[in-house]
Amino acid sequence: MLAQRFFEGDTVQTARSLVGKYLVRRYDGLTLAARITETEAYVGRTDKACHAYGYRKTERTRTLFAPPGTAYVYLIYGMHCCLNFVTEPEGEPAAVLIRGLAPRHNQDIIAENRFHCKCADMSAYQKKNFLNGPGKVCAGMNIDRSLNALPWGSQELFVCQSLDELGLPTPEEDLAPLRIRVGKRIGIDYAQEAVDFPWRFYL
Repeated sequence: MLAQRFFEGDTVQTARSLVGKYLVRRYDGLTLAARITETEAYVGRTDKACHAYGYRKTERTRTLFAPPGTAYVYLIYGMHCCLNFVTEPEGEPAAVLIRGLAPRHNQDIIAENRFHCKCADMSAYQKKNFLNGPGKVCAGMNIDRSLNALPWGSQELFVCQSLDELGLPTPEEDLAPLRIRVGKRIGIDYAQEAVDFPWRFYL
């Protein structure tokens, strides 16, 4: 599990650093693991795309003011959950959104959660769109609003540096040097100048 101090620093740097790490979800005796392939940074003090822009505290955004490493899970379109990890010191509303994953352990369970079938039975379209979006990430990893405000240190949901920590083999493709690309965030057309912030990172 990543140390809490990993999440204490600059949010944009943390978003970049999370790419290539592994998201782990445990429930009902299962362990799901997936490589983080895409993230976005959100910083409340300067970022009009952040739910807590200008330090706006509501029932929804309260979790963003929590200690670093806290899970911030919110609902979009009334149906899809999105997972973030709170960053920077407590009281500073900022977080990293997990936008994309590549499954690495218990892939069939992740596929069942997403499409109600095993990996071998997925169509080409399903394989292409497996975990390439924040709502898909939460669906596949069985993450919902009950995990909102889950503190750092929980064994239910956390990020680790390598699969070795879980006693799992590392795929050969994960051993290659990271080639991280940078771009604008997605779906924030309302955010004025923040639309152009290069705060999205992806493999």
